[in-house]
Amino acid sequence: MEKKKELPLCPVETTVGLISNKWKILILRELLKGTKRFGELRNGIDGISQKVLTQNLRSMEEDGIIQRQAYPEVPPRVEYFLSDLGETLKPIIATMEQWGLGYQEMMNHNG
Repeated sequence: MEKKKELPLCPVETTVGLISNKWKILILRELLKGTKRFGELRNGIDGISQKVLTQNLRSMEEDGIIQRQAYPEVPPRVEYFLSDLGETLKPIIATMEQWGLGYQEMMNHNG
């Protein structure tokens, strides 16, 4: 049986740990739009390398946030999508987007 990883006592720290880097947030942003193939994710996220995208997708899959579906085709086709658990992050990401828009407007207005 696989040992569960130790989670922080603080629930906010748990959430931040799961989506803690900018790449994971941007992967979530792309997958909130729907199922994507690896190349679509890479093209949709400015500056991400193939290695970093792969590492983050694996990590998010291990955490249960996303799922991966491989199709036995030639050439092979792999698609990524939010798991049911990942779907529950939608309101968090939407709130972050709204806050960011407000911040941008405030800074542009004051600048």
